[in-house]
Amino acid sequence: MERLESTVGDASDGERLDLFLVSARPGVSRSTIQREIREGRVLVSGSIIRRTAHRLRAGEAVVWSVSDSPILSPKPIPLEILFEDDVLVAVNKSPGLVVHPGAGTRETTLVEGLLATRELPPSDDPVRPGIVHRLDKGTSGVIVVAKTASALESLKAQFAERILAKSYLAVVEGTIDENEGTIDAPVGRDPARPSRMSVQSRGRPAQTEFQVLDRSDDRTLLWVRPRTGRTHQIRAHFRYIGHCVLGDEVYGGRIPADRMLLHAWRLVLRHPETCEELRLEAPPPSAFPAYHYEELPWQRIPQPTAE
Repeated sequence: MERLESTVGDASDGERLDLFLVSARPGVSRSTIQREIREGRVLVSGSIIRRTAHRLRAGEAVVWSVSDSPILSPKPIPLEILFEDDVLVAVNKSPGLVVHPGAGTRETTLVEGLLATRELPPSDDPVRPGIVHRLDKGTSGVIVVAKTASALESLKAQFAERILAKSYLAVVEGTIDENEGTIDAPVGRDPARPSRMSVQSRGRPAQTEFQVLDRSDDRTLLWVRPRTGRTHQIRAHFRYIGHCVLGDEVYGGRIPADRMLLHAWRLVLRHPETCEELRLEAPPPSAFPAYHYEELPWQRIPQPTAE
């Protein structure tokens, strides 16, 4: 554990806390610094600050207890490969598998499993080589990882510009009366519990479409299509409307389950080299209700939004 102490100078008056620390430690990525702030490792004038956008004032003392950086330790682990070629690999991530090393992660991650037999291009965070997007630890399903620098940039752009199609399957608590709907509510870091997200007026825009596939007495099977990619978006949105994802203890799920019933079922994107449509599908896990999933249509890639 390293301790970094600094005083805010006149030139940094009004600067965001995360950007101030990026300047103080240029070798550490901004995403890592933001995570450290949210985990309560940064004090400003003696008070823990968890808001990455906190504005500093000249003369304030900033103390950062820098946690030991995670180290990549490649190790073979069982991985279900859905598709692979020279530029990308798609994996059916199992529930409980963490995508990349981070604070508190001790088990071998998906990235380390891939690195055991493959080379992955570096990204802005040393522990996330090839990572384009992520799935929560408890979520299973399709995740795509780049194997070349050009594929990494292409795939990142597709996710950033939302020119791909994502489909999830979810079982939520209670019965949803509507056959379909859209949850359009901004999502941001929960002030009361920084480790999770919540709907709040100052959050980032987030839209989640859903369609009811089946209902039982105390749960509903959904086909979910997120139109944005906010952290924990699906989980936070369904908690917001009073229907937590089954088995989601972090977001207040009440019905016990062996796993969280959220599955990244299908992903449609453009191949980074050929530009042809690439359809990726992770079969619904056995924990999900029986249903004729194969009859559901594939989503089409949306056209880029004109500026």
